Amino acid sequence: FSEATKAKADWWIAKYPADRRQSAVIPILWLIQKQEGWCSEPSLRATAELLGMAYIRVLEVATFYTMFMLEPVGTSALIQVCGTTPCMLRGAGDLMKVCKSKIGPKDVLSADGRFTWQEVECLGACVNAPMAQINDYYFEDLMAESMAQIIDDFAAGKTPERGSYIGRTNSAPEGGPKTLTDPSLYDGSAARPITALPNSQPAKEPV
Repeated sequence: FSEATKAKADWWIAKYPADRRQSAVIPILWLIQKQEGWCSEPSLRATAELLGMAYIRVLEVATFYTMFMLEPVGTSALIQVCGTTPCMLRGAGDLMKVCKSKIGPKDVLSADGRFTWQEVECLGACVNAPMAQINDYYFEDLMAESMAQIIDDFAAGKTPERGSYIGRTNSAPEGGPKTLTDPSLYDGSAARPITALPNSQPAKEPV
């Protein structure tokens, strides 16, 4: 643990009763991965010692969640391409072909150690398919050309633009919102005074 990571780990541990410090295992593994890029066996053993857990219990957690990398990954970019139905229907296969041609086989560290790409399950951004999570950020509405440019930018030490690659705002339709666009909904001009709250008067008894 670096000093900064250890301080954050202590903060997480302090959130739990002393006899329940093992509850901090997931955030501490995440801190390790943010520090090192992946969770090595020595780091898992250090976590077990810190939390007073059996090593096998820490390993069980680390192997259960796919977010934890148990082998080294690219130092510049870990590219996780969504491969579930909406993204596949919208061209995720083309994104994977680009990754394979520029980086190599999936789940394998590139020869220069800078890139790894994976096919993953749904990342919850189906409306902006196809998409990929790269390091900590979402890159959405991608095409083969935009994926290739993103990889080239990372290779050149640049920070590619995040979010939608067709100018979409959040999950709005292409071209901008189509509903709830009346400005009076937001400037207060459509507001009306409330004279009584619903159900604020006693209900009348039936005659």
